[in-house]
Amino acid sequence: MKTFRKLLTLVIVLATIAVGVLFALQNKVPVPLDLLVYTFSPKSLALWILASLALGGLLGMLASSAIVLRLRTSLASANRKLTKANTEMSKLRAPVSENAE
Repeated sequence: MKTFRKLLTLVIVLATIAVGVLFALQNKVPVPLDLLVYTFSPKSLALWILASLALGGLLGMLASSAIVLRLRTSLASANRKLTKANTEMSKLRAPVSENAE
């Protein structure tokens, strides 16, 4: 199953690269990028689009990493509280079982 998953991942990566290359070859027209305060020199349309896709992917991963980090911290805190509560509960139950005899 692991080899199938690796093979499938490899096929998807290669297909993505192939589509990106074909896209770049079809969109060679130089286009200037104007960002209100700065105008970049004309570059290939495919370069601008693929660069924005890559930048968006990186920013998305950064944002999701921050969320995952916050959730892991929250989970660790909840686990510490649970361990503390279980320890306290065990201590409170211990005298009850000794007095029952």
